[in-house]
Amino acid sequence: MSQELKAITINEKTETTFKERLWVIIPVVLLVGLIATLVYNHHAEFSWDGFIAGFNQEFLIFFCIGVFAQLVDGTLGMGYGATSTSFLLAYGIPPAISSTGVHVAEMFTTGASAISHHRFGNINKKLVRHLLIPGVLGSIAGAYLLSDVIDGDAIKPFIAVYMIALAIIIIRKAMQKNIIKKKTKRLNILASFGGFMDAIGGGGWGPIVTSTLLGRGRNPRYTIGSVNAAEFAVAFASGVTFMLFGGIQGWQVIIGLILGGVIAAPIAAILVNRIKRKPMMILVGVLIIVLSLKTLSKLL
Repeated sequence: MSQELKAITINEKTETTFKERLWVIIPVVLLVGLIATLVYNHHAEFSWDGFIAGFNQEFLIFFCIGVFAQLVDGTLGMGYGATSTSFLLAYGIPPAISSTGVHVAEMFTTGASAISHHRFGNINKKLVRHLLIPGVLGSIAGAYLLSDVIDGDAIKPFIAVYMIALAIIIIRKAMQKNIIKKKTKRLNILASFGGFMDAIGGGGWGPIVTSTLLGRGRNPRYTIGSVNAAEFAVAFASGVTFMLFGGIQGWQVIIGLILGGVIAAPIAAILVNRIKRKPMMILVGVLIIVLSLKTLSKLL
């Protein structure tokens, strides 16, 4: 009898270990597959001389943008797309190249971020499962519509106003001594909307999903880690969709953002454990307001 119990225990441990490893194996396999596909389809566009020449002052700037954007996104749970796109446009990179570069780079940086947050125990797996599939479906729909049907700039003012309202709620709750946790209903709708708007607006998964969850009193550490983990699948789905419809441009931008983001991801995952709840929520709120006001100022 004891041997049977021991065998069952060993099997359960093996199954648990395998499930834990899947959180790392799946992102790694997808990223390796993506790299192989990109190399196979675009190897003719590269040369050794061009590769060496690409490591110049501009590359260093794109690398620094990638580091900063990932530190913001990894510690606050939002802002990678908005931060990196804003810097690239300010530097003079054309919008089409900026958008492509950010979406393709996010496929790698969010993968590194998901693995890092899992390594440091920042993930609520149940929350990730609730966000994953609806977020992916929303991002695919948004990427397809942006590629073929609608103009994403037309709906940016409405999203900016929505995010400012959420930011005010988050800051107000951060000022309260006791935040009462409320159950977040209809997570699938929230994730679908976040994924959809992220693909259309070039950012929004974190501001929409993370802001709403923090505003309901959820723990910042697990909320940010879980939303970042789900964002990998969302970014991957939208990135593949954009590549299928629009191709890839701006390799120097993409590689700079990827390297900077991948290096910064584990640092951000460590920092999210060391930042207290109140200042983190205030920073999240202020960041959303600043980015949203900047978006509105460009459109008005």
